[in-house]
Amino acid sequence: MAVVWWIVSAVTSALILIYLAFFWKINWIKDLTENDAKRSWLNKRLGDGKSGGGSRNKNRKVGHLPPVYPNGWFALLESSHLKRGEAKHISALGQNFAVFRTQKGTVSVLDAYCPHLGANMGEGGRVRGDCLECPFHGWLFRGADGRCQDIPYSDKVPEFAKTKAWDCCEVNQLIFVWHHAENAKPSWRPQALGEISDGRWRYHGRNEFIVNSHIQEIPENGADWAHLSAVHGPSILLSERVPWLARHSWTGAEWTSHVSPPQERTMAKEEEAGKAQAEEECGAEVDNAPETDPNISRENVAGTGKFENGGGKISKDKTASGNKSHKAIMRLRHSLILFERIPILELDVRAEQIGPGYVELLVQSSMGPMCILQTVTPLEPLMQRVTHLMFAPPLLAPLATLVLFGESVMFERDVAVWNHKRFEQRPLLVREDRSILAYRRWYAQFYSPHSPTYQSTTRSLQW
Repeated sequence: MAVVWWIVSAVTSALILIYLAFFWKINWIKDLTENDAKRSWLNKRLGDGKSGGGSRNKNRKVGHLPPVYPNGWFALLESSHLKRGEAKHISALGQNFAVFRTQKGTVSVLDAYCPHLGANMGEGGRVRGDCLECPFHGWLFRGADGRCQDIPYSDKVPEFAKTKAWDCCEVNQLIFVWHHAENAKPSWRPQALGEISDGRWRYHGRNEFIVNSHIQEIPENGADWAHLSAVHGPSILLSERVPWLARHSWTGAEWTSHVSPPQERTMAKEEEAGKAQAEEECGAEVDNAPETDPNISRENVAGTGKFENGGGKISKDKTASGNKSHKAIMRLRHSLILFERIPILELDVRAEQIGPGYVELLVQSSMGPMCILQTVTPLEPLMQRVTHLMFAPPLLAPLATLVLFGESVMFERDVAVWNHKRFEQRPLLVREDRSILAYRRWYAQFYSPHSPTYQSTTRSLQW
């Protein structure tokens, strides 16, 4: 009997391990706008929590902010969260959206409030064919153009009976909506990743965070490689207790923007005539060196809290075909250093930011590729929903789960800073920080004259 018991236990344990390694998926969800009882090592650095954090910190200075809702594509939902024949209400970007999926699988996005008497069609609305039915009086609105197709108690539908239909698309298992303050039509769209579309890469988990921050602060991390060693150097498990035992190393940092010819001419004029202004804004002579400096090593961030040879590398891609000015790329290499000499878990990361709120992180390991899709969606002027979805080949499931776990821990460290910082319009930068200025110039293209500001949204309380 003892032998049988041992065999059953061994088989059961093996099955559990196989399930956890290949089938269990992380679903890491945290609202970090409030202080968490289980505070990370970086949270503890920032205070004991008694003064309040996130949205409870009344004394927080937000600084002089850029517009709070940029122009571009923003993720409203993950595809798996919207079933056929289902409608949902999503509040984001200062708007209220009714998102619904027809029985054929087509997704549409309408203004949530019915123009008849203001009922929220995302709350209790019913999907009828390719239309959404208002739950209050049964008015039927087409998803394609927002026109009212039927009023059940009237023989005639007025021509002016319509609601706004938003441009939307579903790609990479995400549902995006196009937001533009000038009501301009989309000039670009998120593109499908073939490995996800054809099923070669499977979904392996996700995380979701609610963050108190301006949207621009979050992707700015990609150009701020100096923070990597300070915030992300300590081990995810050992923190700062025994740094000699294990630490994270980040090297080869490089930030590249795609620049269209008109943009390049404009930026060249700015750099020629506006150097003094740039120095005033940045508090340092950041433009004295060329943007790609041969004397600056790409092996720049050692994970020890110090730069090895100054700044990273910045370049502009002016040869790419088509208009890719809405894209920027960050590259770096990660290693976990054991005993200050043994590198393991080496990962080459290529993060492509596509517009103001979407990033594709392609991670190459010795075992194969993985992909993390990051979305940043403004729920309020200073409240962002950030998600990361992990995709990888089926056999890489254990490594993908490990990487997503590590990314979740690392991201919480960033949030601990974002939730308490203010936005510096004129930061004091040294030459090695010049990629931050380049990033801000690139990101400014997503703002337009009528982009909502923090003052306008908080004055009207409409978000």
